[in-house]
Amino acid sequence: MGEPVTPPVPRPRGPSRRKLLVRRALALALLLAVVAAVGWVGAMALGATDESAPPPPPTTTAPPPPKPLRIVFPEGFTRREMADRITAVNRIARKTRKIKPKLREREYLRLTQRSRLPGEFAGDGKRRHLEGFLFPATYEFLGDTTTKQLVNKQLVAFNRNWAKLDLTYARSKNLTAYDVLVIASMVEKETLAPEERPLVAAVIYNRLKQRMPLGIDATIRYGLNVPGTESLRQSHLASDTPYNTRKFAGLPPTPIANPGLASMQAAAHPANVKYLYFARKPDKVHHFFTASEDAFLRYLAQHGYGP
Repeated sequence: MGEPVTPPVPRPRGPSRRKLLVRRALALALLLAVVAAVGWVGAMALGATDESAPPPPPTTTAPPPPKPLRIVFPEGFTRREMADRITAVNRIARKTRKIKPKLREREYLRLTQRSRLPGEFAGDGKRRHLEGFLFPATYEFLGDTTTKQLVNKQLVAFNRNWAKLDLTYARSKNLTAYDVLVIASMVEKETLAPEERPLVAAVIYNRLKQRMPLGIDATIRYGLNVPGTESLRQSHLASDTPYNTRKFAGLPPTPIANPGLASMQAAAHPANVKYLYFARKPDKVHHFFTASEDAFLRYLAQHGYGP
């Protein structure tokens, strides 16, 4: 017999030609995408180290604000002394800080010579000099601060401090706010010991009540521009200046200096004493006070005061 015939095993059919073409196209696209990505990363890396590439914009920081300058106006300074102080501070600023401030002495005197008075004092609309209203304190300013801005700062400070006063007592004595400011300026010029301010104010109130000349030599010095380092002469004491409170009763026509808050408070609230006289003691700081003219004259004789 012949051998049995084994039927042929069917061979698996491979993907069609169409499918092969699709697969090859997808593989090629994937390869191109990978190559593109690698190239972009490389280009970025090269750009980061490329010296020819423009540098990144610099980081800018704001410059520090300019350091302010300071000007000190002591209590009791007149406006002329304040103007002199401006010149002195300008000189220091130019020498030590290489700054040329805009503050000017002449401009300060011009602005404070004739002006409307601040706050409640402006009621009559008259223009007067600002003696008494230029509040003494330490003020900061910059190189471009103007003289007018400095004056305005002083007037603002004056209004702020004046608002702290209670003028009820002064008004009960028929004194105006301006009168109180004039008294405060005299208190400022006559006292060095803080505790004596209300006592000097009391002497002024008591003398006004009795219509006695106040006899305060600081007013004569102001009216005649006699410095404190120079003795008053007989011609000064006989002068007809309205600031001669030895010769004329009542208050001088204007403040004679720019008082601080303590002197303003003393002028609004004098001590409750009957003193009519005071004289400086040998320590040149404190005063002898009395209500007796005889005691006053004896004290003057004992301590070598002239007539």
